[in-house]
Amino acid sequence: MARRLLLGCSAVGNTLVERTRQSHGDLVAVTDDTGWVSTLRDRNVATVEADPTDPATYPDSAEVVLIASDDAARNVAAAVAARRTYPDAMIVAHVGDDPTDEQQATLRETADRLVDPVEAIAARVREATGADANEEPIRLVSTLRTLSGPLLVVAHDNPDPDAIASALGLARAAESVGVPADACYGGEIAHQENRAMMNLLDLSLRTFDDLDLDGYGGVALVDHSRAGINDSLPEGHPVDIVVDHHPPRGPVAGEFVDIRPDAGATSTLIHGYLSRLGIEPDRSLATALLYGIRIDTKDFTRSTSIPDFEAAASLSALADESTLRRVESPSVSPETLRVLARAINGRDVRGSTVASCVGEIGDRDTLAQAAERLLDLDGIAVTFVFGYMEGVIYGSARARGADLDVGELLRDALDPVGSAGGHATMAGAQVPLGLLEEVSDDESLENVVQAFVAGRFFEAIDDAPSPPTGGLPEYPTD
Repeated sequence: MARRLLLGCSAVGNTLVERTRQSHGDLVAVTDDTGWVSTLRDRNVATVEADPTDPATYPDSAEVVLIASDDAARNVAAAVAARRTYPDAMIVAHVGDDPTDEQQATLRETADRLVDPVEAIAARVREATGADANEEPIRLVSTLRTLSGPLLVVAHDNPDPDAIASALGLARAAESVGVPADACYGGEIAHQENRAMMNLLDLSLRTFDDLDLDGYGGVALVDHSRAGINDSLPEGHPVDIVVDHHPPRGPVAGEFVDIRPDAGATSTLIHGYLSRLGIEPDRSLATALLYGIRIDTKDFTRSTSIPDFEAAASLSALADESTLRRVESPSVSPETLRVLARAINGRDVRGSTVASCVGEIGDRDTLAQAAERLLDLDGIAVTFVFGYMEGVIYGSARARGADLDVGELLRDALDPVGSAGGHATMAGAQVPLGLLEEVSDDESLENVVQAFVAGRFFEAIDDAPSPPTGGLPEYPTD
């Protein structure tokens, strides 16, 4: 049985043969072009030198029929003959050179799929120039080329996988058009999974410790949108490029601004630029971008859009899955377990909402991990875990199945005294300790912080238009 049958041959047919080189054993070709007969046989393809439009030359059966002559009329005749001979087969037909409208219509009615190289090339050109979709990549390139020097790509402080991957990806896009770029961050990469990603993928970002801002011709922000707010730039520092998926609070400055709150991750947007510009990320960058999408969408269960799935599918073919598995299963630090235990023991539950002060911390990323884990508690839809270190109160909130935007909730509660924001299902906040530190001992400081932050948090919930009151939503059981 021939699983695949090639009728006629041409450059298109030759490409099809090349793409299936590893499985020629189940491919039979029928062509009356002597040159192609010789070429195919040299490649160990079983080839019959005969008229490809004559069913008498066909094998008894075929699952897939590839019709690949340059002659449009012969392709139509071969497609009609193949459909009559193999009514259940998948027929893929090359349109040939300069087909008439009638020939194309017949092929569409007869074949399951058409191959039109001219249209395919035109489509790729339209993609590259932004004619078929959004024009962000073209505007990005135009902005990059106006810079007077290298580009500094700034991730938010204490960056997560999405911010890390996005910074590296945007730097790669800049370099592809001849603009040198450095990806950088402030704070530290403390989360064990984030450190594992950096180490296992051999990724490198600069820190602000040794940067001279005057040496750069432009600044880009990724995964956040305002200079000096959750990054180590001076507040209000000029910004040329902003790429983010978090809804902004107030106007965003920049020559090129691409903010899409519907996207699950900034890495999705960066992958879109690279794809449109014809840049294939290397294995490390592809793995980082894929991990960034998976983390920010919680493995596609939170705030996920169709572009997130499409980007992940494309990146999966390039990523190092074995390394990704190692990144996703690092050892858990004692600090993480300590913070989680304190969050559980000290939780303040009100309806379907829980808030917990864990006191002084050594790693702010442990707050996000604790907030995620508290969502596993029965009947809990919103979590908020907060603690303090080095004169700053940090908080992390999560939501699931609640009619509440925790990004807006934290803004209402804590933006007036610090900075806060995020998505409907995940958000963070920072508040200077300030006068709260002027207490007698650590125990009373923790009590003061708990009363101050939790008070504002629950007050904001009470004032919210739709506070969570019924726990997790009910779903049909059948």
